[in-house]
Amino acid sequence: MEDSKYVLDEVNKGIKMGMDSISNISEKIQDSKFRDDLQFEYNKYNEILNKVNNQLSKYGEFPQELNPMQKAMGWMSVEFNTMDDKSNSKISEMMIKGTNMGIIKGVKLLNNYPHIDNDTKNILNEFVKFQENSVERLKKYL
Repeated sequence: MEDSKYVLDEVNKGIKMGMDSISNISEKIQDSKFRDDLQFEYNKYNEILNKVNNQLSKYGEFPQELNPMQKAMGWMSVEFNTMDDKSNSKISEMMIKGTNMGIIKGVKLLNNYPHIDNDTKNILNEFVKFQENSVERLKKYL
């Protein structure tokens, strides 16, 4: 049970980082199709987050918020990396790099915590698969 709670908390953090990144970057995007694609991703993250929250509540746990330093670092990274280049290609590259970090973390969790409960494993698999699909969607903007 402790492993499942840990995994859910890590997925929660990854989702919130993804959602924060989308929120921070969306205002810089001029292309409405690209912005719509990112809104789709944001909504899907939120859908998975609701599953995480429901599963955590079964354990009597509450999802943790990102610490303010993580949020500030994410915002500063977006500001710095888009200072000179706000092109779809640059933004897509940034989003792909962040999403790949989430995929790596998710796969490590799957490999290192094979005995988590099935509901948690399903959420984690959905999270990884969604991010893999996100990378494919973002590639068209490179």
